[in-house]
Amino acid sequence: MKGPQLLQQHAGHLKTKVGACYPGSHTVFRGHDLHVELKEMDWVELYAFGITGRRFTAAQIEMLHAIWVYTSYPDARLWNNRIAALAGSSRSSANLGIVAALAVSEATVYGGLAGLRAISFLIDTQRKLEQGQQLDTLVLNEARARRIYGYGRPINSTDERIPWMMKLAQRLNLDQGRHLKLAFAIEQIVLPIYPQLRMNYAAIHAALIADMGLSAREYQLLRIPTFMAGMPPCLVEAAEQTEGCLFPTPCKGIAYEGVAQRHWHK
Repeated sequence: MKGPQLLQQHAGHLKTKVGACYPGSHTVFRGHDLHVELKEMDWVELYAFGITGRRFTAAQIEMLHAIWVYTSYPDARLWNNRIAALAGSSRSSANLGIVAALAVSEATVYGGLAGLRAISFLIDTQRKLEQGQQLDTLVLNEARARRIYGYGRPINSTDERIPWMMKLAQRLNLDQGRHLKLAFAIEQIVLPIYPQLRMNYAAIHAALIADMGLSAREYQLLRIPTFMAGMPPCLVEAAEQTEGCLFPTPCKGIAYEGVAQRHWHK
């Protein structure tokens, strides 16, 4: 069925398995009464349940909390936090500022898309290993053809979050997953050739989430709030300062390489 017939089939009503709100009565959330059966559920657990439709263990939920907490950096110099801070400085809506900051958190090189490509590579590589392919060949081919997302970091190649993440993973007995082991094995292959490509946060949390059984698409949805807790402090602080004084740039601070100044003849 295509075109108008397909559209007509869906006109005037919504077919859904995820839930519905009945104002004045109740709300169904993936087959459960939200205010009766799920009212005691942790918010992160509810968020993950909404994405996947399945329950997670207490250890997995604690790990998901940590993934968000360990990267909550209230630094207005960071690319996404800067937008939230500029919203505060310009007295814009806090809602718009945070949403805009979340939107650019999908950055290709160091944001959400980097994590998405990291988990996609880990899942695909693990599948190929199970089919009998060689890890070093897969990794080096990827490194030469494109880049291995989840490895390498600007400014400082050492990622301060990884030791804390691994300490928690060990305590929660989540440190033996096949994708996590694979992530470290990839690092050992690339480092002798590309010493700057140390594992970064994207690879480790992508591996941990892959070991929870999530797909790349589910991971992309799950990681949306990863940086969010660091944004409001930047917005609040900027809003407390004189309007428009965040990161002012004088003309002499701009490196212009365009057309040279022209002299007009009267």
